[in-house]
Parts: sequence; C-alpha cells; structure tokens
Amino acid sequence: MKQRNASIMKKLVLGLLLSVSASFSATAAEYEVDIKGMHAFVQFRIIHLGYSVMLGRFNDFGGKFNWDKNNPGASSISIDIKTDSIDTNHAERDKHLREEEFLNVEKYPNATFRSTKYHGDASGGKMDGMLTLHGVTRAITLDVKTIGEGDDPWGGYRAGFEATTSIRRADFGMERDLGPAAETMDFELFIEGVRK
Repeated sequence: MKQRNASIMKKLVLGLLLSVSASFSATAAEYEVDIKGMHAFVQFRIIHLGYSVMLGRFNDFGGKFNWDKNNPGASSISIDIKTDSIDTNHAERDKHLREEEFLNVEKYPNATFRSTKYHGDASGGKMDGMLTLHGVTRAITLDVKTIGEGDDPWGGYRAGFEATTSIRRADFGMERDLGPAAETMDFELFIEGVRK
C-alpha cells in the first residue's frame, strides 16, 4: 500500500513539474528585430574637438532577442551591424570614417554584440555582453529600459527596449587623436522586435 501511494505521489509530482515547465516554456519567446519597418535604430554621438557634438547611426543591421517578462533574467540579444552603413549625414565624412584609421570597413565589415547575462527586472536593468568592433572583442554593459510590449495592428506581438552604453575608442584599436573629449563614444539602441 505504501509503495503504491509513493508511486502515485511520484506521478503527481512529476505531472506538476511537467505542467509548470510547459507553462514556463510557453511564455518564453524569440523576437526578430524590426528593421524592415524602420522601428529599430543604432545611434552614436561623439564630441567633435571639444566644440560640438557629432551624431550618427548605422543603417544596416539586424538581430534577434529572447524576452519573457516573467523571467527577465533569461533574456538575451544578438545584434549584427554592417559597419559600411555608417551615416553622419555627410557623404565625405562617412567615406573618411570607413577608411583604415577609423572603422576600416574593408577589413572589418561587421560589428557584433552578443549578450551574456541580464541583471534586472521587467522594467529594465543591465545587459552584459561582448562587443566586437574594429576586430577587437571586449566586454561591455548596456543600460536597458523597457519601452513596452503588446499586440500590433497587423496581428503580431511586439516588444521594445532602449539601451545605452559608452566605449573608449582606443579600447577597440581606434586611436586617431580627436581631442580628449572625443576619447569616448556614446551609443543608443532603440530595439523593437516582432515575436516569431
């Protein structure tokens, strides 16, 4: 009798665990970054000679992320950027920035970010990861804020986030002297994804 009760109890516990696991898995989702709809942006800013601010962006990039507001610690993101798509609203300057002393896009056509760990809750937190830029890979941290999520007018489901970080150019092998105020660059990412 005891053995039969123990067997029944094991089955009940196993069934409960499987049910919880299935419920948890059902809430996790993969999102494709919405580039086609122009609802995602990778922007940067840098001080120009200590007198002004230069703004720019990368127009060609893509990626995906995993997001579950009930388990934000399991979130991850992967972004790939085509460096020759740099755009500072000045064709000659962009041509210069693509050359060897800056991005060297012929040798390093891609920049990537691969997350390693998210620390925070559903409203925001910090995303650790590895940034590869100009052939150098280094750990960075993004400050992340959740913008929102929900149904869209086309029958899909979307989630959007804002992230910011700063890097030292010299850490990524770009040592052209642009003045002390230009040693760092600030990045802003606005990522909106469509759930698959």
